[in-house]
Amino acid sequence: MEKPEEIRELLNEKASNEARLRLLPYNGSPEIKEIEGKRYLYVRKREFDRNTSTYVGPYADELYQMLVRNNAERRSINKQLRLIDKKLAQLGYSETELSPRVKLNIDFARANVKSLIYDQAILEGVATTFALTEDIIEGGKVSGMTVRDIQKVINLKHAWEFILDEGVLSAPSDYNLLSYIAKLVNEDFIYDGGRIRSVPVTIGGSTYVPPMPMEFDVKEKIRSILDSKKDGVSIAIDLCLYCMKTQIFDDGNKRASVILANHYLIAHGLGIMAVKDSDVPEFKKDLVAYYEGRDEESVRTLLRDKALRTF
Repeated sequence: MEKPEEIRELLNEKASNEARLRLLPYNGSPEIKEIEGKRYLYVRKREFDRNTSTYVGPYADELYQMLVRNNAERRSINKQLRLIDKKLAQLGYSETELSPRVKLNIDFARANVKSLIYDQAILEGVATTFALTEDIIEGGKVSGMTVRDIQKVINLKHAWEFILDEGVLSAPSDYNLLSYIAKLVNEDFIYDGGRIRSVPVTIGGSTYVPPMPMEFDVKEKIRSILDSKKDGVSIAIDLCLYCMKTQIFDDGNKRASVILANHYLIAHGLGIMAVKDSDVPEFKKDLVAYYEGRDEESVRTLLRDKALRTF
């Protein structure tokens, strides 16, 4: 008999491991070849019933040890993935085929993910440019940015990789998923960054003071938004704004809220959403008005008309 909560947790764990796997730079066992008296490093793996070798570079002890660790981590992750698949099968879970529209939306999101991450970073006040953001996403070295800002961009990359996994897109855009996204965007900043807030917070530039969130109430509110009769884009916007205003976590609420909304949009083939850097001042002004209950429609209109990107 299926157990939805346990299945969701396993799917989240599976997607996280698959994202880690994609981040590993090499796929294969380290191999040393001697050519004309000099040693070179390769990685060897088996593909389509034959062994292949990929050149890495001249031999160096540090590089060799890195390849050994890389291979050991890959083996460990693959072992964990096999165990997760076994548990999912025991719970009666089988993956459903995503519609062609959703698969096209995934491709659309992946093609624009650098822009999405850049826009989110600007919204968070990260001092970056698109070129610097691109370098960070591609694993390059950057200068002129704080370690904290660089880590924020890296965390956004990991969170986007997570929600673009097909298994994760088969899961509901619920509180459990939101908590895991918050954990990813808060990585290396807050211990257990996906845990519900237990301390009071204030919002800069606003008189609004968010009440202390209660997990049961948050789960019920998110469920009611998902079950509403509104159109899909309105549901995604409601999810985003509710989670921002509630300030569910100690930090990373805007980042997690936007990514949750995008999970819902992509899973329903409705496009992607991010506030463009040029619209950030207007969005922040409208968001404060929404928080304070003075104007709840301007920010919704901005998100629908300026932040939503369709294909």
